[in-house]
Amino acid sequence: QVQLVESGGGLVQPGGSLTLSCATSQYTLDYYAVGWFRQAPGREREAISCISSTDDSTYYADSVKGRFTISRDNAKNMVYLQMNSLKPNDTAVYFCAADLWGPGSDWSVAREYDYWGQGTQVTVSS
Repeated sequence: QVQLVESGGGLVQPGGSLTLSCATSQYTLDYYAVGWFRQAPGREREAISCISSTDDSTYYADSVKGRFTISRDNAKNMVYLQMNSLKPNDTAVYFCAADLWGPGSDWSVAREYDYWGQGTQVTVSS
């Protein structure tokens, strides 16, 4: 069982930046694609980014492309989501998820991911 822990959420003003981290201590993330999803109150969970397990290819939803950057540090078993130019509609709980040897045919499909973290709240407000 891979346990994922997100951190780095908080309150930020519009236009600000945050970096989220996804960590696991028990297993290496080397063999996993790691995706970031978010869910705002009353809305469906949205896939926003993924980094592949094999060649570090990256994928982004149109809503965050050009503002968010996903990266990984396998030596530290960490995956990061750098979020810039944050907007109020970025407010949500952000989750990381791991997909062994992923991503599959569609990185944005939540059921493709085997393990999930508990989430970290990001609030963008003045």
